[in-house]
Amino acid sequence: MRIAVLGAGAMGSLYAGYLSRCNDVVLVGNRQETVDRINADGIRIHEQDGSVTVGRPQAVVSTQGLAPAELIVVFVKSMSTGSALEGCAPLIDAHTCILTLQNGSGHEDVLSRFVPLERVLIGTTQHNSAVLGPGEIRHGGSGLTHIGCVQGDAARFQPVADAFTASGLQAGCSNEVRRLVWNKLFTNASLSVLTGVLQVPMGFITQNASAWTLCETLVREAVAVAAADGYSFDADEKVAEVRRVSENGPNGITSICADLGKGRLTEVDTISGSVVRASRRLGVPAPTHEAMVALVHAMEGKAQGN
Repeated sequence: MRIAVLGAGAMGSLYAGYLSRCNDVVLVGNRQETVDRINADGIRIHEQDGSVTVGRPQAVVSTQGLAPAELIVVFVKSMSTGSALEGCAPLIDAHTCILTLQNGSGHEDVLSRFVPLERVLIGTTQHNSAVLGPGEIRHGGSGLTHIGCVQGDAARFQPVADAFTASGLQAGCSNEVRRLVWNKLFTNASLSVLTGVLQVPMGFITQNASAWTLCETLVREAVAVAAADGYSFDADEKVAEVRRVSENGPNGITSICADLGKGRLTEVDTISGSVVRASRRLGVPAPTHEAMVALVHAMEGKAQGN
């Protein structure tokens, strides 16, 4: 399969590296140093067992002159999705599908500006990765990649799932992908955003009673909104799951925490912001999520002198 991966960060590099084992893959990045290193030495992936594997996609900063892709996988920050796809016009033709594996929800609204909704795929992944240097990453955890769609039966995209699985990224198609997106949001819109606002590692949230009370409130609010959206979850179970994530990764630094710590814009609008939008649409209050979004934007503004 001819696949383009947008974003040469931790997750984009991981997927491009793996997918290049069995597919024709081009990785689109924005840093020439990273692109040059990948083209020269490949993507070095440090696995959990201590081994190092090497993926060899073609890496570019410009897509001019490239052939269209059958599939584009989006891993750029959510606020960069539109501009990234605008720069990839040569990769898109009448048959191209676009898959988002980004954090949060609502990405289909942007993707549908570039391909019809029937060719927009949404998904979730349980893999995680961290950048060690240009063209070098650490594969921190594995799991399933779930692929769904906005319109129609997801089963028609089984060839995409098969291409992922053949490359070592176990994947399947699901018509319940929106439920899976909600399930992932419970952690990102509680633990992740709170570590960002407090500028602390994940373990602090369960170690500090006040922080944990706030985190639990965020989870329960999100579960209530999800229920109104037609997706029922056990709130106590979700609270326990988020607590385990904090306790099992006490030194973990979330992307929102890292971005705020470095004065960068965050993806809060597609994470906590998606809970807020759903709460307003469905008439279910989520005041703590609204406060978190406001606090994150205030921190972003402070870093940029606004």
